[in-house]
Amino acid sequence: MRIHIQNAADDDVYLIDNNQWLAALGRAGRDKSQFEVSFGRSAEDLARGLSDADILITQVGQIVGRFPLPAPSLKMIFCMSAGVDKLAPFDWLPDGVALLNNRGAHGAKAGEYAIMAVLMLASGMPRLIGAQREQQWVKQPASVLGGRRLTVIGIGGLGGAAAHAARHFDMHITGVRTRGEPHVACDHVVTTAALDEVLPHTEFLVIACPLTPATRNLIDRRRLSLLPRGAGVVNIGRGPLLEQDALCDLLESGHLAGAVLDVFTPEPVPAGHRLWTTPNLIMTPHCSSDDPNTYNPRSFDIFFANLKALETGAELPNRVDTSRGY
Repeated sequence: MRIHIQNAADDDVYLIDNNQWLAALGRAGRDKSQFEVSFGRSAEDLARGLSDADILITQVGQIVGRFPLPAPSLKMIFCMSAGVDKLAPFDWLPDGVALLNNRGAHGAKAGEYAIMAVLMLASGMPRLIGAQREQQWVKQPASVLGGRRLTVIGIGGLGGAAAHAARHFDMHITGVRTRGEPHVACDHVVTTAALDEVLPHTEFLVIACPLTPATRNLIDRRRLSLLPRGAGVVNIGRGPLLEQDALCDLLESGHLAGAVLDVFTPEPVPAGHRLWTTPNLIMTPHCSSDDPNTYNPRSFDIFFANLKALETGAELPNRVDTSRGY
């Protein structure tokens, strides 16, 4: 089997090298003689690799705007990313080629980040950090998380991990997703159609769903205003899921007590943008779910699980439903 691995030209943090590939082969119990593998970083490397590759392993950014390219043998594209919204619409995808993501690689880190953010909001850390900058001694009484109400929008790999982490603190957890099937970490699950009914009872809102045409601007000014006074917001999904200016307005008015954002519109956030100075807002630069020590190994383990499914004719666990966008 011929595999081409395309790295980003300017990213050495998540660079995939032959040692990582060989280690993944060992964990999967595979013989390296089964595969012919090439590595590339340039556009020329990608074109050359796809000329005879059965499988392409790469980051989303290495695909955007690159197709169509001659790829007569290509059967699968495995993206080292969970979100593939930058690839939509998917009319560039060659016929008969399966597009996969690495859903599941981010869960542990995302869960830790999300509960850290909720704990910071519960402890009033955004306000305390602001007071520190102003050299003001401001005492901020806070309550434990037990029994408090958390709503998680999107309970897949990211949101599900956030719900599991919150379960350890005995929170009351409501999950929101397209279909209303139960989730083991949630007290109850509602569909997106019922979102307006749960927001008024939400103390902490974690946004973790994929970005699709249906979810763009899902949490707009009207829905943010449905949250009770003193609520907190965390976004680890995508920036366009949330109406940023409305969030800033509600933080400035004091209706919302705080927010922790890891994703934005645009990215990077430009100097002078109001996000930098909005009170009680903590920003991190789109790093909530990535662990350089585990990201590539976890992604490769997911890849080999899908490769096994491909070889046996089973359903591919990580195949992207291009009609839904994730």
